[in-house]
Amino acid sequence: MTDRFEQLHAWLGRQAGLRADTLEQVAGDASFRRYFRVAGDEGITRIIMDAPPEHEDCRPFLDVTGRLEAAGVHVPQIFAQDLDQGFLLLEDLGDVQYLDRLDRDSAARLYGDALAALLAFQTSAPSDGLPPYDEALLRFEMELFREWLCGRHLALALDVQENAMLDTLFTRLVENALEQPQCFVHRDYHSRNLMLTDSHPPGIIDFQDAVRGPITYDLVSLLKDAYIRWPLEQVDRWVADYAELARQSGLINEAQKLQLQKWFDLMGLQRHIKVAGIFARLYRRDGKAGYLADIPLVLDYIVEMAERYPDFSSLADLITIRVRPLLETARAQED
Repeated sequence: MTDRFEQLHAWLGRQAGLRADTLEQVAGDASFRRYFRVAGDEGITRIIMDAPPEHEDCRPFLDVTGRLEAAGVHVPQIFAQDLDQGFLLLEDLGDVQYLDRLDRDSAARLYGDALAALLAFQTSAPSDGLPPYDEALLRFEMELFREWLCGRHLALALDVQENAMLDTLFTRLVENALEQPQCFVHRDYHSRNLMLTDSHPPGIIDFQDAVRGPITYDLVSLLKDAYIRWPLEQVDRWVADYAELARQSGLINEAQKLQLQKWFDLMGLQRHIKVAGIFARLYRRDGKAGYLADIPLVLDYIVEMAERYPDFSSLADLITIRVRPLLETARAQED
């Protein structure tokens, strides 16, 4: 047993009614955090978040939990905490992700619940004091594409024209994000972070990196998910439905409602450029190869927008002509 497990077992021993011998690891996320399920009295289970303090800070999780609880959405209740050791005892929201149940028959109901929760925390979760989704952060995220996907993963040397194209594009996408109404942003509001629960669905997890940022960001995360794809016409209908509800909720006015589709589309470009770089970094830096299989879908979303906005044809060409062939070669070598 490692020192970390000894610390965890000792801490659990001080939590009445929990049996350390039932500890089992459950699926985690892309960070250093780990999650364990532990049994308690009367068949109740809890989740332990193990967040080593040298790598993770639990305080943002506690802060954002309170903000989301204030908005009335379903986040894990916190039963016990030890910030010095990096342990939290949480409500168990189960193992069934949205991704496990989404299909043509369930999509309307599940996305309806997810959009209702999104509007709830956008209108009611306090965002004052959260880190701003500012120009520096937006640019840093997009540069992950150039550094980690193109450079480190594919060894692709971009030429002067390609670099200039990306510089111009990044500026345009930053402007698009900053001109939108700003509100609470989860940052990873997608099918792997929404849980099907017996009451008050969806259960929302992995929200500790929340920021104050553009209104369409979480909408993009949900409807242009890196793990499941819907026809563009269906996505457009969901966006239109959301826009009307957001207007009725006072999040946007009538003029902004007309602008929201373009905000959404360009916000999607920013997010997918970022995510492609993050997935490559998760593999190259952190050894998490599972994310490589999700990069092609993320790139498909980017190329798709070139058909709607011809200004982005150079980006689509870069991906289609230069990035995709190298990506396929790299995947074949990994296999």
